[in-house]
Amino acid sequence: MKTRFIFSMLLTLILFTPVQHISAGEEKPQTEAEIKTESKDPLRLVLPPIIYAVPGIETSVYFDNVSLSINPANYVFDVHCNRGHLQQERWTYTPDEKEIGDYKFTLNVIDQNNEIIASQDSRIRVVPTAAGKDKPVSILMIGDSLTHNSIYPRHVRQLSQNFQGPNLKLIGSHNPNKEDGVQHEGYGGWTAVRFATHFNENARQGHYRERGSPFLYAGEDGKPKLDFPRYCKEFNDGKAPDLVTIFLGPNDVYSATDESIGERTDTMMNHLEILVKMIHDFSPKTRIGLMLPVPPAATQDAFGTTNGRGQTRWQYKRNQHYVVEQISKKFGDQTDQQIFLVPTHINLDCAHNYPAVKVPWNAQTTEDTLRQNNAVHPAASGYQQIGDSLFCWIKEVSNQDQAK
Repeated sequence: MKTRFIFSMLLTLILFTPVQHISAGEEKPQTEAEIKTESKDPLRLVLPPIIYAVPGIETSVYFDNVSLSINPANYVFDVHCNRGHLQQERWTYTPDEKEIGDYKFTLNVIDQNNEIIASQDSRIRVVPTAAGKDKPVSILMIGDSLTHNSIYPRHVRQLSQNFQGPNLKLIGSHNPNKEDGVQHEGYGGWTAVRFATHFNENARQGHYRERGSPFLYAGEDGKPKLDFPRYCKEFNDGKAPDLVTIFLGPNDVYSATDESIGERTDTMMNHLEILVKMIHDFSPKTRIGLMLPVPPAATQDAFGTTNGRGQTRWQYKRNQHYVVEQISKKFGDQTDQQIFLVPTHINLDCAHNYPAVKVPWNAQTTEDTLRQNNAVHPAASGYQQIGDSLFCWIKEVSNQDQAK
């Protein structure tokens, strides 16, 4: 009788214990390891493995740019590095020639209980000013509107002249401002998908929004194909560029939501890989710098204008941050394959170096305030900070060449 009773109880438990079902397309519950990882870094820090610096050029890490929180002022950002200065919103450093070398950099994030809730390590690498001195170097810059306006390409070219080289030759078919020596392949509104797939026989003519990819040509069968050797024959005397930078992402994911950002980023990454392969199939030695997408303007005001309607600052910041994470994860350990991360996302002052206008606080007051009015396009000063980051990377790869 006792055995029958025990068996009945076990059968009852089996029949009536709820079973967790996971339907197709539904996310699986997080594992204990995943929960622990997330709890160790709730702000999802995105420091690059190396932060490049050059004597005489300011290099900064803006804390809001490398973390994900609605209000970074709720945390204490503490940097451990024997160089630079820790300020309220950033760590900043302008090295001199005596400080050439590598320095450990640790960022700790502390909450109101004075506990470290996130931490990440990096390295500051100060590159000699003479790196690449007077050496001729060709560079192709690929990008969207941030490249189209030509401010950071012009700034990088000017820096190369002011800081002993390298002697940069910018190559490309597009020179929207008709400036001598400032050509590139940057087009407002373009995506990685468009560069890799959009064919139009008028790739060099008409309005830039109606052109096809500069790298696509009709083959003998009439079908379009990526033909980087032919492009280089037209624009660089048949030689592959020494350097190629790719600065894409905003148009690929601008309007994404948390539900769609994964798929949108995967699409972007797949076509980014196609462009990388296109370059390295022709020239495996060409160094490719993937410029990490920069954060948006610091306030929602910038997203309340015509340029920003249809998206909130917080959602786009989440989208941009996710893209930085995914590019870093995919390409972050491929320097031996001549693929580098250019940490353009860390050195941009999103509070002060985006456009702003003076306006009344409201219709019933004469008191004015400054409101940002462009969500994703920095002011000239912001573009110059982007150019500073890029130039420091150019100096680094030039220094590698000298070391060889």
